[in-house]
Amino acid sequence: MAERMVFQPISQKRVVSLGPHSSVREAAGVMTKANCGSVLVMEPPDALLGIVTERDLMTRVLAKGLDPEKTQLRDIMTPNPLCVPPETLISDAVVIMLERGFRHLPIIGPGSKILGVFSVRDALPREIGNAMSQTEFNEQVNDALG
Repeated sequence: MAERMVFQPISQKRVVSLGPHSSVREAAGVMTKANCGSVLVMEPPDALLGIVTERDLMTRVLAKGLDPEKTQLRDIMTPNPLCVPPETLISDAVVIMLERGFRHLPIIGPGSKILGVFSVRDALPREIGNAMSQTEFNEQVNDALG
């Protein structure tokens, strides 16, 4: 069975985005309504500025006691997120996420068009297993090289 690419499991989902001046409360509402774990922070018409995830809401807002009504996304977003093209293999995307410590990757198509966001939740157990094996191998090589 051929491995899937990152755009395949999300091709039916719409891009969830807000502007940089939107509030954290707005982002939480949009993510809840769309049943997703992230929102892209974009400047019209199509400029990707950053990403805000549910983890960001917890660690950068709630844990610090910030007011979700007054805190803007530009103040808590991860700027210039790492993005992948739609033909990226899922196991490669999961390796990137494991090694970098995040769970969401924006997918960018031709002309820098935002196609969606791949989440680790979109991967199948087999793909996660392949990625874990690759990550363990990478760690062993790094340890051997010093």
